[in-house]
Amino acid sequence: MSIPDRLAYLRIALVPAILTLILAADRIDHAFGIAAAVMWVASFTDFLDGYLARRWKITSILGGFLDSIADKLLVAGGLLGLVSVGRAWAWAAFVIIGREIAISGLRGVAAMDGVVVPPSMWGKIKANFQFLAIFMALLRTADTYGGLYPDQWVMIVAVAVTLMSGFEYLTRFVGVLRSDRTSA
Repeated sequence: MSIPDRLAYLRIALVPAILTLILAADRIDHAFGIAAAVMWVASFTDFLDGYLARRWKITSILGGFLDSIADKLLVAGGLLGLVSVGRAWAWAAFVIIGREIAISGLRGVAAMDGVVVPPSMWGKIKANFQFLAIFMALLRTADTYGGLYPDQWVMIVAVAVTLMSGFEYLTRFVGVLRSDRTSA
């Protein structure tokens, strides 16, 4: 098993730790801070596994799948934990998780037709804003700006970028599938 694949597995394994820390914050001293540190490590593995796989030219279908699943589990786990303790909005979690499920489904449909739609820059930007919003919600301070905490402003940006990324993927999928069907 390659190092990039091991890093994706590590990211998956860190999700329950983050979720446990969030849910036990009332019983564990500094739980949110520890969860933020673990979230940072998990987020860094996302960058590192992709970087190493490309640099060492060891990209694989399994690696791409693991990376995608690890990212989705990290975001969904973090958001659901934060919603349960009142540090994230349910509507924001719904939009973000819904987009992830929808695009994964569309990728599956395209794959059944033998079409691979590569990740876009919007997808990478989206992931970074989602990770940042979760990280900041874990480190929330008492300061508000315009009635919202700083992490809530970043969450709004994350939702907006998530929607833009979803729209961009949707148009690419429609174009790919439409051209595939009309060329037959």
